[in-house]
Amino acid sequence: MAYLEINQDKVTTESAKQLQALCPFGAITGQGKSLSITAACRMCRLCVKKGPEGVVRWVEEEAPASVDKKEWRGIAVYAEHDGESIHPVTLELLGKARELAEQIGHPVYVLVMGSGMEKQAETLLGYGADRVFLYDHPGLADFNVLSYTNVFEDFIRKIKPSSVLVGATNTGRSLAPRTAARFRTGLTADCTVLQMKEDTDLVQIRPAFGGNIMAQIVTPRHRPQFCTVRYKICSMAGQKEHPTGTLVHMDVKEGFLDNRIQVLGCTPKEKQVDISEADVIVAVGRGVKSQADLELMEQLAQQLGAQMACTRPLVENGWFDPRQQIGLSGRTVKPKLIITAGISGSVQFAAGMKGADCIIAVNRDKKASIFDVAHYGIVGDLYEIIPELIRQLKGELE
Repeated sequence: MAYLEINQDKVTTESAKQLQALCPFGAITGQGKSLSITAACRMCRLCVKKGPEGVVRWVEEEAPASVDKKEWRGIAVYAEHDGESIHPVTLELLGKARELAEQIGHPVYVLVMGSGMEKQAETLLGYGADRVFLYDHPGLADFNVLSYTNVFEDFIRKIKPSSVLVGATNTGRSLAPRTAARFRTGLTADCTVLQMKEDTDLVQIRPAFGGNIMAQIVTPRHRPQFCTVRYKICSMAGQKEHPTGTLVHMDVKEGFLDNRIQVLGCTPKEKQVDISEADVIVAVGRGVKSQADLELMEQLAQQLGAQMACTRPLVENGWFDPRQQIGLSGRTVKPKLIITAGISGSVQFAAGMKGADCIIAVNRDKKASIFDVAHYGIVGDLYEIIPELIRQLKGELE
């Protein structure tokens, strides 16, 4: 790892102005004789090469020695909950954890933090967990990222899991990076595929560069290995009739509870329709010529008892709510049936729906990418095909 370091003792008013004028990205800021480098820095090192001598220097840290992987064992899953029920993404991660663990002969662990969560923790044993570690304390009743990070750190230091899987929810995206930073280890966000090597290195695969490539990321020198995984990406773990795992009660020390953040109250959010939970979806794209034409698609959705969804351009047009968008920058869905109309099938969109049980695509371009992932494809004008589908569903054909 390398970074730029400013020797504040050598900063003068003149050198400060010179460095600020020299940086092409405006990343050097400050007043008078005090300077700092912001996140806008692109590490071009122009300030080192052409700036006042000795004011800014390039520091390269030695690569850390490889970790002893034998000391780290197990695939751990963070169990997210709302205080009453376990989030379904936890059961999906349990299914994936069991699959990965069997490849290397490791156990599957689950971490549960909260208050009065013993019953919920016990249910996780039925989904294939070998050991469920429960931190139960009134001070953990509400999610507090500082307190939860302290508990997460304690769990990892005591149990030493090789890999840690966290759901890519709002909570998970807040908690996982803080915990990973405590161990100076890597974290791959929004993984779509997970694979395991024989040496216990977790191959974390996710779209990169706007979905144009699938990046394979490994953390060979550090443990644990952290990743967040989107909801509806993995298959849910099956429930066992006779669980064989154990529930382990962990001590919650007062030092774990950080009161710098205090939850003063909780207001239940009005439940809204979530396309991630839909069994049937009708999705539309730029092939729909106008907003008025959406009525035709809504008729099809009504006949199927489906929810409407869309691609990103239609959200940008203001035709749909962002929560109805499917794709990398929207929702991931896994319905029993999805019908796409006028959607070309970009990598970004396909990544959000390719797990559907049945995909029916309608597009007039026979070379459209959507046909590469569709189970059934209809090449033709959606303005001719969709009305025909509606008529058949209504039983109006003679």
